[in-house]
Parts: sequence; structure tokens; C-alpha cells
Amino acid sequence: MLEKLIDAAVGNKKAETVLKNGSFVNVFTGEIVKADIAMEGGKIVGFGDYEGETEYDISGKVAVPGLIDAHVHIESSQLSPEEFAKMVLPRGTTTVIADPHEITNVCGIAGAQYIAQACARTPLEAKVMLPSCVPATSFETSGAVLTGADTEKFIREDFIHGLGEFMNYPGVIYKDKEVMRKLEAAHAAGKPIDGHAPDTYGKGLNGYLCTGISTDHECTSPEEALEKVSKGVYVHLREGSATRNVATNCKAVNAYNMRRFLFCTDDRHAADIKAKGHLDNALRVAVAAGMDPVWAVIAATLNSAECYRLYKKGAIAPGYDADIAVFDDLQNFRCAYTFKGGKLVAKEGKPLFETENYLPDAVKNTVHVGEVKADDFRLKLKGTRANVLRLLPDNVVTERVVREVKSEGGDVCLQGTDLLKMAVVERHHGTGNIGLGLLEGYGLRGGAIGLTIAHDSHNIIVLGDNNADMAAVVAELRRIGGGMAVVKGGKAQSLSLDIAGLMSSLPAEEYSAQSEALLESAYGMGISRDVEAFMSLSFLALLVIPAIKLSDKGLFDVTKFAFLPIDAE
Repeated sequence: MLEKLIDAAVGNKKAETVLKNGSFVNVFTGEIVKADIAMEGGKIVGFGDYEGETEYDISGKVAVPGLIDAHVHIESSQLSPEEFAKMVLPRGTTTVIADPHEITNVCGIAGAQYIAQACARTPLEAKVMLPSCVPATSFETSGAVLTGADTEKFIREDFIHGLGEFMNYPGVIYKDKEVMRKLEAAHAAGKPIDGHAPDTYGKGLNGYLCTGISTDHECTSPEEALEKVSKGVYVHLREGSATRNVATNCKAVNAYNMRRFLFCTDDRHAADIKAKGHLDNALRVAVAAGMDPVWAVIAATLNSAECYRLYKKGAIAPGYDADIAVFDDLQNFRCAYTFKGGKLVAKEGKPLFETENYLPDAVKNTVHVGEVKADDFRLKLKGTRANVLRLLPDNVVTERVVREVKSEGGDVCLQGTDLLKMAVVERHHGTGNIGLGLLEGYGLRGGAIGLTIAHDSHNIIVLGDNNADMAAVVAELRRIGGGMAVVKGGKAQSLSLDIAGLMSSLPAEEYSAQSEALLESAYGMGISRDVEAFMSLSFLALLVIPAIKLSDKGLFDVTKFAFLPIDAE
């Protein structure tokens, strides 16, 4: 093979594939170079003047290295990995750093294995991280638990690339023994460790980083990004569905620090990928916000490859993997061709490969909950003041506010307020746990909405303005084996997520049509269109994102890392 690469590189033979008459971004020099690009045996063998057995005329277009999503939960697309690949490869994404945290919280290590094995059936390359926080905290009930001993065992598996985002940042700073054991296991295996430390600064951040954690995707401001970069962190510029901070945080990028920034989507719904794109969308947003287009390309390719030790990826240069995306320009980033390992896998927005869903028994039939009645959602206050979760725009961070709340017949009375009742119903082990709280800023009226996606333990989360419809949502989710549902006046509309209650095995087009119809029904119940109806709801049980959240065990103060009574002083 080396002989063939050399012969193609020096021109002794025609290369297998050549991109002719176009330009490419040289990520090492920051230049846009006009040259042919030659590929042989899955590798780039050179750029210059080449002839190929197969040639593609890319006149007027710009080639870049295949885009690398530096942190993504494939499960959040709500598609199977095979269908996810069909959506993102035509957008120029060729590699993803996949953290199967969601499905592992439901199915254990079998969930991570499923993601790896399903992706392996596609041209999309997935570097799978071992979830570090299963569950994210001890204050909730998850479907599985990965201990320090489990981490020591699984981190050395060949299909595991590194240790996933360490969300339990208080556990790191306070040197929890299990946390230390997991971090030390990653070090012993010589594998990278992802971070997750929102609003962490100063000496606390110093202590967090001393563990070898090297990335963070939770910066809420350019100032936070700048401090983390100054301490050697690779900072992800994130453009997900519920959380979008590229336009804001790219303001932190300058000529001196631009090699420390990456792009990621984290949690991005299939509807958004279809309508707006994947990393190509993040690049458009960054450039529109003033980021240099070449810097943006470098961040989405070479920076990610170097951060995650993906040697010979992230550049168009001799000896590098022939993963290439060809865009019309570096403003709109419309992808004309995607090559993976030198093979054309997508053209003009369409995948050029077929797959069949891989569905092992371990990821099916995961909803285990008994009958839930309307009276189970009665919320009795001791007084008239309640601690309330308040949604913040374009963010998964919530705010704690205190509101005057009337009660009637031993239950809160929400009529005439902007408040809704919220519940998290345990769905893995049939414990009967139901955590109750109040939410402000969502806007729903005349019914209830719920889903089996509730980061990170993925119990049932349900929101409504009356108990009967909330109970009906839970019953519908149990009936369909997990998914999303809305109920108005006792009438249910739903979409099954038959893979761990998180993803659908439907083809992307069919799933998208059903999902969009369900979203329209939700918005028809008064939910603000500034809110991503289902995905925003799914983060309200995430106990590692400030300020307060709700688990199946009750209201939780993230800043104090302790339960919070619903009654306010």
C-alpha cells in the first residue's frame, strides 16, 4: 500500500480520485490554495497538478477537511445512528466525538456498545467516549450505574476513545473517591477526558483542570471562555437546539487563542439538522457573527483532531485521511460533496449509501412504570410562597424565583398565572417516585406535554396545567414504550421513540414529519415559539446545570448541591 501511495503522490501513476480545478483551505498556513487534491487508498497523497482515475470538477468551490463534531449526543437527534449519519454526512461532517451518555443512563454499557456498533455500519466515524456520570448525580434514579470499577474495566475497551464529559464538577473539586477513581482510570489508559463545568472560575477551575480534564462546552459568556482558554482548555463553540452560544462566544476568538476553540452541536434535534444544518450551520453562524471563515474551518477540523488525538485527521495534506467536504463558499457553507476515506458518500445534500437499522434487544422495551393517577400530581404547599423554576431564553440554565401561589382543596391553583405544574416520574425500575415542582415561562395552556427524554437519567418529565391531562400523558408514554406526547382535553397525540425511549427507528423523513406535526400541536397549546418545546423541557431534570432543577426525588438546588423544599421562606 505504501508503494501505491508514493507512486500516486509523485505522479508515477494516476491517483484513484482527484478533485480538480478548485481551491482548499490549508489549515496549517491559514491560506486558501488553488490546487488539485489527489487521493489514494483512503489517504490524501498530495495537492498540486494531478490526474485521477476518477475526477471531480470542483471549479469555483472550496474543499476543507471533513468537519469534526467535537461533542455530540447522537441520541438527542432522536434518530437511530444510521439515520443520523444520513443527515450529517451530506452536511460535511465526517467524524463525531460521540458521548452516549443518554442511552447509557438507560441501558448501561450496552447502550454505548450499541452506538458504536450502529455507527460502524455507516461511513460516519464515531469516536465513542465512555460516559463518566451514570447517573449524573446520586440525587436521581437512572436506569443504570457505572461505578469507578466499571470505568476501570470499560475504559480500556477498543471501542472507547476516552472519558466523557465530567458533569459532576463538585465531585471533582471535593475529591469524591469514586470520581477520583474514574479520572485515574482514564489516565492509566492514556485516554482524553472531556469536561463540563459551567460557571466555574478561579481556584475552583484550577482544581478541576488539575485532574487532566481538557475541554469544556458549557461556557455561558466570552469572558468565561477566555479564562478557560487562558488555562489551556479547549473550549467548544456550541450550536445545539436548546443551547446556542456560537454567535456570542466566538467573540472570544482572536489570533492568539484561535487554536484552542472547537465546534460542537452537543444536543441537536433532527428537525433542526434538516432545517438549518449540522456543523455547517455552526460555521454559518460564526462567520455571520464576525469570525474569520478560515479560523472557523480550522476550529471545526484541525483543532478538534488535535484535541482528541485523531492523528492524521483534520487537514488536507499528504498522508492525512481523505475525509473532505467541498463547499460552494466559506459564507453559506452549502456542501456539494462529502468524501470519507476517499470515497464519495454524499452529493448535493443526499447520502450515497444505504444502511439497515441495528436494533439489539438491550435498547428496546425500556419503560417500566405502573399506573399513575391524576391525584399523584396534587401539590400541597404549607403556605403561599413557592420556589419556582424559571426558564431563561436560549439556555438550559434556569433561575430560581419565589412566587405567591394560591391553593385550593389541598392542591395549588394555577389559573390566572404563568405557572405550570411539572413532574418527573421514575420509569426504569417501577419505584413509584414522582418529583413535583412549578415552572414559569413556558406558556402552555389547556393540557399537558411530556416525554421520556429527561437529561440525564431519562425518566418521564411531564408539564401541564391540570392533573388529569398530566396523568394521561404518562399513560400514553407507557403505552407507546417511550417517546413524546401531548394531551389536550384528554385526547393524546404522540410519537414513539422505540430505542431506549430516546430515539426512533423510523427513517429520518418519516420521523421528521411526525415530529413536526407533534411540535405544531404543542405550539398550538400556547407554548412560545422562542422555546424548543420538547428539548427545552428535557433539560429541566439536569441536576448539574444551575440554578434549580427537578428529579424524581424532588426539587434540587444545583448551586448548593442539595434538595430544595417547594415551600419558600
